[in-house]
Amino acid sequence: MSASRNLRTGLIAGLVACFMVGMGFAAVPLYRIFCQQTGFGGTARIEEGAKAPGDTGKIVTVRFDANVSDKLNWTFEPEQKTERVAIGARQLAFFDATNLSDKPVTGSAAFNISPDESAQYFVKVQCFCFTKQTLQPGETQRMPVVFYVDPAFLKDKDNAGVSEITLSYTFYPVDQAPTQG
Repeated sequence: MSASRNLRTGLIAGLVACFMVGMGFAAVPLYRIFCQQTGFGGTARIEEGAKAPGDTGKIVTVRFDANVSDKLNWTFEPEQKTERVAIGARQLAFFDATNLSDKPVTGSAAFNISPDESAQYFVKVQCFCFTKQTLQPGETQRMPVVFYVDPAFLKDKDNAGVSEITLSYTFYPVDQAPTQG
Protein backbone atom coordinates (compact mmCIF):
# COMPACT_ATOMS: atom_id res chain seq x y z
CA MET A 1 0.00 0.00 0.00
CA SER A 2 2.80 2.39 0.82
CA ALA A 3 4.43 1.69 -2.59
CA SER A 4 1.28 2.77 -4.46
CA ARG A 5 1.03 5.85 -2.26
CA ASN A 6 4.67 6.72 -3.06
CA LEU A 7 4.01 6.18 -6.77
CA ARG A 8 0.94 8.46 -6.66
CA THR A 9 2.88 11.15 -4.76
CA GLY A 10 5.73 10.88 -7.28
CA LEU A 11 3.34 11.23 -10.23
CA ILE A 12 1.65 14.26 -8.70
CA ALA A 13 5.03 15.87 -7.99
CA GLY A 14 6.11 15.16 -11.57
CA LEU A 15 2.94 16.68 -12.99
CA VAL A 16 3.35 19.77 -10.81
CA ALA A 17 6.96 20.14 -11.98
CA CYS A 18 5.89 19.84 -15.65
CA PHE A 19 3.14 22.39 -15.07
CA MET A 20 5.60 24.84 -13.50
CA VAL A 21 8.06 24.47 -16.39
CA GLY A 22 5.21 25.07 -18.86
CA MET A 23 4.11 28.17 -16.95
CA GLY A 24 7.69 29.44 -17.07
CA PHE A 25 7.63 29.30 -20.87
CA ALA A 26 4.15 30.84 -21.03
CA ALA A 27 4.94 33.72 -18.64
CA VAL A 28 6.31 36.16 -21.22
CA PRO A 29 3.47 35.87 -23.76
CA LEU A 30 0.86 35.87 -20.98
CA TYR A 31 2.43 39.00 -19.44
CA ARG A 32 2.45 40.71 -22.88
CA ILE A 33 -1.26 39.90 -23.34
CA PHE A 34 -2.02 41.18 -19.84
CA CYS A 35 -0.18 44.46 -20.52
CA GLN A 36 -1.92 44.95 -23.88
CA GLN A 37 -5.34 44.40 -22.35
CA THR A 38 -4.84 46.57 -19.27
CA GLY A 39 -2.35 49.23 -20.37
CA PHE A 40 -0.06 48.12 -17.55
CA GLY A 41 3.50 49.46 -17.80
CA GLY A 42 2.73 51.97 -20.54
CA THR A 43 1.50 49.39 -23.04
CA ALA A 44 -1.30 50.53 -25.32
CA ARG A 45 -4.44 48.44 -25.66
CA ILE A 46 -4.50 46.63 -28.97
CA GLU A 47 -7.85 46.01 -30.58
CA GLU A 48 -7.18 45.26 -34.24
CA GLY A 49 -10.08 46.37 -36.40
CA ALA A 50 -11.97 48.02 -33.51
CA LYS A 51 -14.33 50.90 -34.21
CA ALA A 52 -13.67 54.16 -32.43
CA PRO A 53 -16.59 55.15 -30.17
CA GLY A 54 -16.92 58.65 -31.65
CA ASP A 55 -15.77 62.21 -31.04
CA THR A 56 -16.50 63.49 -27.51
CA GLY A 57 -15.66 67.10 -28.34
CA LYS A 58 -12.67 66.98 -25.96
CA ILE A 59 -9.09 67.30 -27.20
CA VAL A 60 -5.77 65.84 -26.05
CA THR A 61 -2.34 66.34 -27.60
CA VAL A 62 -0.53 63.19 -28.77
CA ARG A 63 3.22 63.47 -29.14
CA PHE A 64 4.95 61.00 -31.45
CA ASP A 65 8.45 59.81 -30.59
CA ALA A 66 10.64 57.65 -32.86
CA ASN A 67 13.91 55.92 -31.99
CA VAL A 68 16.20 53.38 -33.64
CA SER A 69 18.54 50.89 -31.99
CA ASP A 70 22.19 51.71 -32.68
CA LYS A 71 22.41 48.20 -34.19
CA LEU A 72 19.92 49.09 -36.94
CA ASN A 73 21.17 51.31 -39.76
CA TRP A 74 17.84 53.08 -40.31
CA THR A 75 16.36 56.50 -39.88
CA PHE A 76 12.90 56.56 -38.37
CA GLU A 77 10.73 59.56 -37.60
CA PRO A 78 7.12 60.65 -37.29
CA GLU A 79 5.69 62.82 -40.07
CA GLN A 80 4.25 65.05 -37.34
CA LYS A 81 5.82 65.49 -33.89
CA THR A 82 2.51 66.35 -32.20
CA GLU A 83 -1.14 66.30 -33.10
CA ARG A 84 -4.22 67.55 -31.29
CA VAL A 85 -6.72 64.70 -31.43
CA ALA A 86 -10.38 64.42 -30.56
CA ILE A 87 -10.89 61.91 -27.76
CA GLY A 88 -12.99 59.00 -29.01
CA ALA A 89 -12.38 59.71 -32.70
CA ARG A 90 -10.35 57.48 -35.00
CA GLN A 91 -6.93 58.97 -35.75
CA LEU A 92 -4.25 58.23 -38.33
CA ALA A 93 -0.56 59.05 -37.99
CA PHE A 94 2.41 58.16 -40.19
CA PHE A 95 6.04 57.33 -39.50
CA ASP A 96 8.79 57.13 -42.13
CA ALA A 97 11.61 54.57 -41.97
CA THR A 98 14.61 54.46 -44.31
CA ASN A 99 17.17 51.67 -44.63
CA LEU A 100 20.58 53.38 -44.88
CA SER A 101 22.50 50.14 -45.43
CA ASP A 102 23.44 48.38 -48.67
CA LYS A 103 21.50 45.20 -47.85
CA PRO A 104 17.90 44.28 -46.95
CA VAL A 105 17.28 44.68 -43.24
CA THR A 106 14.34 43.56 -41.12
CA GLY A 107 13.28 45.47 -38.04
CA SER A 108 10.55 45.24 -35.46
CA ALA A 109 9.13 48.10 -33.43
CA ALA A 110 8.50 48.09 -29.71
CA PHE A 111 6.20 50.78 -28.35
CA ASN A 112 5.29 52.50 -25.14
CA ILE A 113 2.74 55.07 -23.97
CA SER A 114 3.33 57.68 -21.32
CA PRO A 115 2.18 58.68 -18.86
CA ASP A 116 1.55 55.10 -17.74
CA GLU A 117 -1.90 56.02 -16.36
CA SER A 118 -3.05 56.96 -19.87
CA ALA A 119 -1.81 53.82 -21.61
CA GLN A 120 -4.95 51.77 -20.92
CA TYR A 121 -7.00 54.38 -22.81
CA PHE A 122 -4.75 54.57 -25.86
CA VAL A 123 -6.18 52.00 -28.27
CA LYS A 124 -4.21 50.90 -31.34
CA VAL A 125 -6.46 49.59 -34.10
CA GLN A 126 -3.81 49.07 -36.79
CA CYS A 127 -0.05 49.38 -36.43
CA PHE A 128 3.18 48.60 -38.23
CA CYS A 129 4.45 47.29 -34.89
CA PHE A 130 2.27 44.19 -35.25
CA THR A 131 4.59 42.76 -37.94
CA LYS A 132 8.26 42.67 -38.89
CA GLN A 133 9.26 45.29 -41.46
CA THR A 134 11.84 44.50 -44.16
CA LEU A 135 13.36 47.42 -46.04
CA GLN A 136 15.52 47.00 -49.13
CA PRO A 137 18.77 48.99 -49.44
CA GLY A 138 17.94 52.70 -49.52
CA GLU A 139 14.19 52.03 -49.33
CA THR A 140 11.91 54.39 -47.44
CA GLN A 141 8.60 53.10 -46.16
CA ARG A 142 5.66 55.13 -44.88
CA MET A 143 4.13 53.30 -41.91
CA PRO A 144 0.65 54.08 -40.59
CA VAL A 145 -0.78 53.71 -37.12
CA VAL A 146 -4.53 53.94 -36.54
CA PHE A 147 -5.62 54.68 -32.99
CA TYR A 148 -8.08 56.41 -30.73
CA VAL A 149 -8.12 57.64 -27.16
CA ASP A 150 -10.93 55.88 -25.27
CA PRO A 151 -13.46 58.36 -23.81
CA ALA A 152 -13.10 56.58 -20.45
CA PHE A 153 -9.82 58.56 -20.27
CA LEU A 154 -11.93 61.61 -19.34
CA LYS A 155 -13.54 59.86 -16.36
CA ASP A 156 -10.33 58.53 -14.80
CA LYS A 157 -9.22 60.85 -11.99
CA ASP A 158 -5.60 59.71 -12.48
CA ASN A 159 -5.67 61.45 -15.89
CA ALA A 160 -7.33 64.67 -14.66
CA GLY A 161 -4.24 66.81 -15.32
CA VAL A 162 -3.02 64.98 -18.42
CA SER A 163 -3.04 67.16 -21.53
CA GLU A 164 -0.44 65.23 -23.55
CA ILE A 165 0.05 61.53 -24.26
CA THR A 166 3.28 60.29 -25.83
CA LEU A 167 3.35 57.36 -28.25
CA SER A 168 6.95 56.19 -28.48
CA TYR A 169 8.42 53.60 -30.85
CA THR A 170 11.87 52.06 -31.01
CA PHE A 171 12.90 49.91 -33.98
CA TYR A 172 15.25 46.98 -33.31
CA PRO A 173 16.93 44.64 -35.80
CA VAL A 174 15.41 41.20 -36.28
CA ASP A 175 17.74 38.30 -37.01
CA GLN A 176 16.68 36.55 -40.17
CA ALA A 177 17.40 32.88 -40.69
CA PRO A 178 19.27 32.22 -43.93
CA THR A 179 17.01 31.05 -46.73
CA GLN A 180 17.57 27.64 -48.23
CA GLY A 181 18.25 27.74 -51.96
